[in-house]
Amino acid sequence: MKSAGLARPVAIRSSPLVTAFAFALPVVFVLVPLAIFLVYSFFSVDQGQIVYAPTLANYLRFFTDPVFLPVFWRTIVLCLSVAVISILLAYPTAYFLTTLRGRWRYALLMLLMVPLLMSYVIKIYAIRSILGLNGFLNKALVGLGILAEPSNLFVFNMNAILLTLTLLLIPFAILPIFLALERIPQVLLRASDDLGASSLQTFLRITLPLSLSGVASAASFVFVLAIGDFLTPQMVGGISGFTFGRILYSQFGTAYNWPFGAALSVALAVVVIVAILLGERFGRNRGASL
Repeated sequence: MKSAGLARPVAIRSSPLVTAFAFALPVVFVLVPLAIFLVYSFFSVDQGQIVYAPTLANYLRFFTDPVFLPVFWRTIVLCLSVAVISILLAYPTAYFLTTLRGRWRYALLMLLMVPLLMSYVIKIYAIRSILGLNGFLNKALVGLGILAEPSNLFVFNMNAILLTLTLLLIPFAILPIFLALERIPQVLLRASDDLGASSLQTFLRITLPLSLSGVASAASFVFVLAIGDFLTPQMVGGISGFTFGRILYSQFGTAYNWPFGAALSVALAVVVIVAILLGERFGRNRGASL
């Protein structure tokens, strides 16, 4: 006799059509464009026309030209710096959020996520107005006596790109770190306190190791977003703030050299894939070892 109020679980089976559609989406929108870029990278341009003859000239130009490879490495260093600074600023913020109780925790989190809903261009203009010669930062530094007069140190150079990208991408670092911190079992923290560990010891031995998976995800996320950004360097970098993204933009735009632009895109895609794999591998290894 069946017990009243008890229902047998219903097994949900997805149809072959739904499964095929789910697998087709990443193939169509990710793998196919990457394959097209890869194929185009072996072509060339002659008098404004694409020559569909296989060649390695684009890759040879990338590795031997005195301009492209140095800019490539400089951009990687820049984006690594953005990732590191974003983590250093995002971790204390995320940690503070986890100390809040009740609705305040998620209300403040949503407030920090609001900039993600704003126009990217508007955010860049807002930050540029802060960093500019007559911006808030220069006025504050002059008012505090740190600078004798407004400086161009924070606008139209690599420093401006570094600061702007960091401010733009901090929310993308806060969220994964917050989620990692929130998943830490509170029983471990209470047990550490019961065993006489100080707050610093608990943080260094429990909280920090268990949150490193979120740190790895945040770092790879910020790095990938930063290295693919060409609009920010275009708007705040000036002549001295030349990044790899701006080179890509010029090859597909004014230079109309799509094959060489495709070769540069392949090089950038390799770096992005490596960054994602390293972040995923580090996060998984930390989670498995703890």
